[in-house]
Amino acid sequence: MSSDTRDRPAETVTSDEVSLADVLDVVGTTLGIEERVSSFDAATPLFGTLPELDSLAVLELVTSLEDRFGITVDDDELTDGLLETAGSLHSFVRVRAGRAPDRS
Repeated sequence: MSSDTRDRPAETVTSDEVSLADVLDVVGTTLGIEERVSSFDAATPLFGTLPELDSLAVLELVTSLEDRFGITVDDDELTDGLLETAGSLHSFVRVRAGRAPDRS
């Protein structure tokens, strides 16, 4: 997993620097599934598929994402498909970090 953003304060992370690998690094570390996330891609389903991602783990994951990338997640956004796939989570984090993801 990429660790470009790990050692810098969250406020210096820009949306261009937030890769899917960075987001998956947070997912893997938070849920204790570091080995498994190496095989994840943007289409990998998250909530409802990963037994480790229960309601308490969602709160821990959101807090970890907020801390790592300097973003905020409102409670009502958790029901908007945020955790549907790895790609939807990555897109959300990039938008929150300042810029919508490229669609190429």
